[in-house]
Amino acid sequence: MHEIPPEERLRVIEVYASVQGESTFAGLPCTFVRLAGCNLRCRWCDSVYTFTGGQRRSIDDVVSEVAGLGVRLVELTGGEPLVHRQAIPLLERLVAGGHEVLLETSGSRDIGPVPDAVHIIMDLKPPDSGEAAANLWSNIPKLRAKDEVKFVIASRRDYEWSRDVVREHGLDARVAVLFSVAFAEVQPAEVVAWMLADAVPARFQLQMHKFIWPEAARGV
Repeated sequence: MHEIPPEERLRVIEVYASVQGESTFAGLPCTFVRLAGCNLRCRWCDSVYTFTGGQRRSIDDVVSEVAGLGVRLVELTGGEPLVHRQAIPLLERLVAGGHEVLLETSGSRDIGPVPDAVHIIMDLKPPDSGEAAANLWSNIPKLRAKDEVKFVIASRRDYEWSRDVVREHGLDARVAVLFSVAFAEVQPAEVVAWMLADAVPARFQLQMHKFIWPEAARGV
């Protein structure tokens, strides 16, 4: 059997079927492919376990496991999946396999090479994340109408920054805009009240999976 060189493999943390907990796809059955590694260290990160480790697997192996789970909607997530040079070929293979494919990305890596058929869910990092300087603003013109931009808010300062970015870049006219809360950092009702007061053209969301399963649960 031909041995696949390590540099042509993906470091995979887990592959599992669940329901989509966020985005405009929230509530739909979804298979998640979670890759290891991230170039950021957001202060409130809920997936620190992805920073290291993972099993080196071929694209064929991952695509086969996804197909076996029988769920058409698939999300590639991390960590930051775009730190893998094999992430783009994996996305292409998943699309070719008939899947509706989502990509969850931090907004710090170039989204230009992402296949047109993939739905991009791109974070922009507010100040309290500690990673606002990593936002790659050149990504914004590359967004398509079907893509989404997410802000994870941990404070009033984060909210105001996010509100202003939406306005300055006219994001609501380009894509779906999502305001989420950093779990246990700010009260959801506060963020909703701020959004209503400012008539922010964004969709408020909670991380559904953290209400269905324990906060630290894996593989859900």
